[in-house]
Amino acid sequence: MMLAGFFIMPANAQDTVSLFDGKTLSGWNTEEPEIWRVEDGMLTGGELDTMIQANTFLVTNDTYQNFELTLKVKLLGTEGFVNSGFQIRSMPVDGNGEMSGYQVDAGDGWWGKIYDETRRNMVIAESADMEAVDKAAIRGQWNEYRILAEGRRIRSWINGVAALDYTEADMSIPQNGHFAIQAHSEGKTKVHVKDISIRVLEDTPGIPVWTEMPVHTPE
Repeated sequence: MMLAGFFIMPANAQDTVSLFDGKTLSGWNTEEPEIWRVEDGMLTGGELDTMIQANTFLVTNDTYQNFELTLKVKLLGTEGFVNSGFQIRSMPVDGNGEMSGYQVDAGDGWWGKIYDETRRNMVIAESADMEAVDKAAIRGQWNEYRILAEGRRIRSWINGVAALDYTEADMSIPQNGHFAIQAHSEGKTKVHVKDISIRVLEDTPGIPVWTEMPVHTPE
C-alpha cells in the first residue's frame, strides 16, 4: 500500500513531464548504444546472458536542479553483481562513459543508499531503517521510486516507504546536472525502466552548479 505522503506535490512546481515517449530514446544519449535500447515500451539496458564489462549509463540530454522524479524499475540478473541506480545532479565524464555525481542506488544491499559516483567514490548516505527499505523492495518485479531534490536536500521513497533523507554538507558540491540510469559492471544484468516523469521545481538561488564539465553527446 502506498503511503499518503507519496502523492503530496511540492510547492512551486511545474507540470509533470514524461521523460520517455515509450518508443524511442529521444531525449537520451549513451556512450554504449549496443547496451541501451527500447524494449517492449521500456527503457532497457543489458542482457541476462552477457556480462557488463564497465558501468554504463543512459543519460538525459537536459539538466535539472530541483525536481521530483518518479519512475518504475525492474532489475533482473543471473550472475555477478546485479545492480543499478539513478544518477541525479550528475555530469558525464568525457571519453569513458562514466558519470560524476549522486547515485540513488538500486539492488540487494543497496536499496536506500546514495553512492557518490566517480567524485567521492563512496556511500555518502543510507536509510535510517535499511530493514524496512529492504522489505519494501520487490525482487524481480516492478518497484516504484520517487526522488525529491530540493536545495541541498535529497529524499527518496521506494514503493511508498521512506528510503533516504540526505542533506549535502559540502557547500562546493554542484546541485544540478543530468539524470541517468545505470547498469552496473561485473553482472549479467538487465534493467527496465518505465513510467518515468519529472516535475521541475524552482531553482535555489546562489547554490553551486556544474560549470567545468560540459555534456558529451556521442556522434
